[in-house]
Amino acid sequence: MEPIDASLGLDAAGIALLPGAQLGTQLHEQLKARILQGQLPAALRLPTTRALAEALGISRNTVVRVYERLLSEGYLQTRVGDGTYVAALRATPSRTVVHLPTEPAPPDTPMWARVQAFTPPRRVEGPPRAFRHGVPALELFPAETWSRLLARFWRRSDAGLLGYTEAAGLPRLRELIAAYLSHSRGLHCTAEQVIVTSGAQQAISLAALALLKPSDRVAVESPGYRAAAAALSLTGAELLRVPVDAEGLQVAALEALGPCRLVHVTPSHQFPSCVAMSLPRRLALIHWAERQDAFLLEDDYDGEYRHAGLPLAPLASLDRSQRTLYVGSFSKLLAPGLRLGYLVAPAGFATVLTRLRGLLDRHSPIAEQTVLADFIEQGHFLRHLRRARRAATQRRDALLEAWQREFGSALPLAPIDAGLHALLPLETPAQEARLVQLGRAAGLELAGLREVGGLPSHSSRAGIVFGFAAVAPAQLRGAVRSLHKAWNKG
Repeated sequence: MEPIDASLGLDAAGIALLPGAQLGTQLHEQLKARILQGQLPAALRLPTTRALAEALGISRNTVVRVYERLLSEGYLQTRVGDGTYVAALRATPSRTVVHLPTEPAPPDTPMWARVQAFTPPRRVEGPPRAFRHGVPALELFPAETWSRLLARFWRRSDAGLLGYTEAAGLPRLRELIAAYLSHSRGLHCTAEQVIVTSGAQQAISLAALALLKPSDRVAVESPGYRAAAAALSLTGAELLRVPVDAEGLQVAALEALGPCRLVHVTPSHQFPSCVAMSLPRRLALIHWAERQDAFLLEDDYDGEYRHAGLPLAPLASLDRSQRTLYVGSFSKLLAPGLRLGYLVAPAGFATVLTRLRGLLDRHSPIAEQTVLADFIEQGHFLRHLRRARRAATQRRDALLEAWQREFGSALPLAPIDAGLHALLPLETPAQEARLVQLGRAAGLELAGLREVGGLPSHSSRAGIVFGFAAVAPAQLRGAVRSLHKAWNKG
């Protein structure tokens, strides 16, 4: 389409429309841009809709709709019996070309600086490949049952369910979560103590906002869950890193740090070292919190997966002083994309945390909460959990067998008694970086300990995290062979 010329009252540069659909959108955007840039000055009389349509070779109705839209937006004005004119805007744009920065300068605030300091986790597109960590066996997700329950919700929903609901979550779901924790995990709590959240990360953030102020000191495991450390740091509290050994967080090292307001801990299956906190350490940590008037934030992100014996009882089940806030999630049990988790708070904290949840985002989506409640109530959840546990153990065994066959005792994995990932300890950060690069070049999803574990830059601890739950045993065996070949070539 040839540009229209200046004889029609428009700038000589004219308007050119690309053939195809959305001609009205193109015309609207080009006219608006020329008005804002000053190429079509105020009080300029525009051609009639018929004349412009003939010049552009498009429908007059298209031009009429564009003029009407620009009129409603304030770019044009009409004079009865005299035609359509460019409106006088309050600020007349300069014709001078100004080269703006591609991104605005970030605000100079402490919160912005803390967010900028956190590097988001490496995200890989597409379905999981070996050895993506943090993901359960997604192909086992009961999509047919879930979709049936979701369709049932929409068929039976009424106006009451579609409005705002309780910030703490659907009462029936909270009762079911409390019953599950009491009967299956040994954590006796009431529905009033349970707050449904958008995953474990929001539960951690809620606890941080409620308990911490900028002058506080908060301890995290090292290595540990870096996203939790980032959420805790948003409050402005000072982060203290406490080393982890074969029995979990070193309470003696924590004691040596002095006063501390809160400790984030993963006692059932430490992330990412895979160790379980021993009973003496658990009791020592609880006694420390009592003496320090401090609180414990227990993150039980995959505690249901125990490959030998029953899952360990949560740290919170030992705490008689009500100083432990327990974080749970359905991300590793069902799917991370559901964004459903929960926070079990001491009875005296529940009201404040519920009000805080309401201020942040009101509540989690009611449809997903209702479907999850039905899913648990009808027995689907426990059946799925048993199936997921069996699959996780089978995949762990496949990884260990293939690893022993390919690597023998040359590169031993840390014991895998629980959870959905393994750790390969390494001697140096340089070795970690080289092996991760070689594995990724072979198409494998490896994660270095320094990438996922929140290690400070001066630490020499190194390793690689291997998720084993996301792919089938046969794929794991092939992936270990590919890894062995890639590392031998490198």
